[in-house]
Amino acid sequence: MVHDRRSASWMSPAGDTDDIVTLLAPRLAQFAGVARREHVTRAALEMGVPQSTLSRALVRLERDLGVDLFVRRGRTLSLTPAGRTFLTSVERALGEVERAAEAVRADAHPASGKVAFGFLHTMGSETVPGLIRAFRADHPGIRFSLVQNYGEAMLERLRAGELDLCLTSPVPDEPGLVARRLDEQRLRLVVPDDHRLADRRRVRLAEAAEEAFVTLESGYGMRRITDDLCREAGFRPRIAFEGEETETLRGLVAAGLGVALLPPPAVPRPGVVELTVTAPRAVREIGVAWLDGRQDAPPVAAFKKFLLSRRDKLLPH
Repeated sequence: MVHDRRSASWMSPAGDTDDIVTLLAPRLAQFAGVARREHVTRAALEMGVPQSTLSRALVRLERDLGVDLFVRRGRTLSLTPAGRTFLTSVERALGEVERAAEAVRADAHPASGKVAFGFLHTMGSETVPGLIRAFRADHPGIRFSLVQNYGEAMLERLRAGELDLCLTSPVPDEPGLVARRLDEQRLRLVVPDDHRLADRRRVRLAEAAEEAFVTLESGYGMRRITDDLCREAGFRPRIAFEGEETETLRGLVAAGLGVALLPPPAVPRPGVVELTVTAPRAVREIGVAWLDGRQDAPPVAAFKKFLLSRRDKLLPH
């Protein structure tokens, strides 16, 4: 039997691709079920749909595709060559959907799911490993996808849905995000070990007003904090070098190329002296942020609760 398919969707403009996918997608599993059994009644019983509904769905599918998929002999069907070709691709597509569903269900499993977690570079060597170790004491099966970056880049990934949670500084205050302060970290003025201030333990930031500064690049939270603290101290810092890593900046300071405002190092760096800043109060706040209105999967909810319980205990004091 040959049908007139002149109005079929394959003759539609190329821009209608999304429309045909939307049209066909709900019927693919029905087609595959009938094609495997070659019998409408048996397929309808196994799929739990009325036989008449299934028969109409197959007729509409053929009409929308513009080809015959079955040769009908009463309630028994056999695939046409076009039907066999279509079934191969449909089974592959349905297999991909099934694997995708299994993956997302696995990631949301309360005991063995996954958390996509972002954090600042400066928190990667000690703070975050310690947090995860403490969390996994009670949740040993939960997995993590970890992303290190500077604050604004992490917030972009959070907005894009690529991260569940992120530790960042400064604590963001913007529509679409929820953020909670967790702790604060004292910043130090880092100078070369042969610097005029190197024999001091404490210093007012204004005493470094004439120094060349090495800083993180614009867009980094620490750069904004440095600029704000220097302005509060009454001067605008003269920037000699910009970098992307705090330990690189310490290396530049050790080489005598400037001074820097930085959080404490994980491991003391030779060649530099780290001075307590007495004025203005030099700290950076660390917070956790997430998308407003997003429903947390159980592993994310558990880790968020854990982080919030660490308020004022996130960092060593």
